[in-house]
Amino acid sequence: MLRVSRLTDYATVVMTCIAAHPDDVLSTAQIADETRLELPTVSKLLKSLGHAGLVESFRGVNGGYRLARSAQAITLAEIVEAMEGPIGMTECGVTEGQCEREAQCGVRGSWQRINSVLDHALRAVSLADMLRPPPRRSEVTIDISTLKGRTTA
Repeated sequence: MLRVSRLTDYATVVMTCIAAHPDDVLSTAQIADETRLELPTVSKLLKSLGHAGLVESFRGVNGGYRLARSAQAITLAEIVEAMEGPIGMTECGVTEGQCEREAQCGVRGSWQRINSVLDHALRAVSLADMLRPPPRRSEVTIDISTLKGRTTA
């Protein structure tokens, strides 16, 4: 099964919590309470998200965290990259020279196309989109023509 890590999933939960309060600076305890996540986990996530430039921290009595940019300007890809590193299904799809069989590999190009589709899909979803109710199942469509090397008209 293909999935993001639990911490990455929790990072999206934390980010949507902060995004739901755009005018507030939220304490770590407030975020932990609202998301129902453990305080040490939230602290760890906020540290990584801060290093990635996705949240700003403020010290003092009224300190806490807020988004570094608008929820519309932060993509799901940025959150995943903050927690997981570069987005890729395979190592060779992200960087060259990671596999001794790279030169004779017949599937590397296909994996690179799949990586590209995944990357574009995650960059097309903003944090603001994550706050909206999910679309009904009949409204969700996936264009796999790019995986087959075709373009749609």
